[in-house]
Amino acid sequence: MGFINARRIRLLPLLLAALALTACGFHLRQSAALPAAMQRVHLDAHGSSNFQRQLSLALERAGVTVEDAGGPGIAEFSVPTATFSTDTLTSGGYARISEYAVHYTVKFRVTDASGQILVSPQTINMSREFSYDASNTIGSASQVEQIQKSLDDDMVQAIMFRLQAAGHAPAAASSVH
Repeated sequence: MGFINARRIRLLPLLLAALALTACGFHLRQSAALPAAMQRVHLDAHGSSNFQRQLSLALERAGVTVEDAGGPGIAEFSVPTATFSTDTLTSGGYARISEYAVHYTVKFRVTDASGQILVSPQTINMSREFSYDASNTIGSASQVEQIQKSLDDDMVQAIMFRLQAAGHAPAAASSVH
């Protein structure tokens, strides 16, 4: 009997943690439910190869077939802009820069196979701040690279959320004359 009670006591914190996570709204990421017209998509994306790869994988996880070229029955997902920039936030003594911000801007739009707009042109801006260590320039370069990869991941998620919202938006009303 004591063994069963000890086991239950050890499981109690795990059960409480699981209950707390579900109560706060936490859930694992699932694939997005995209508009039906996006079953086959030609992705024309500018930006880093990491961004293109991550976006393509996210589309495939959502059940989209990513095509190498456009054509009949294929929607067009255009990302004409995906750029990083940096700004100086603070300067230390002797005009030494001590903090930077990395900014990421992505513009995109999606049209269906007939050229009708599924997702109107949109711009998403994200940024991250980081401290610069003048004595470790190699570490700072790798820090910027890690920030850019993190921004790529976050940007792909933001785009997928917008695509999913477009899939849930009511169809435009048509008028008959």
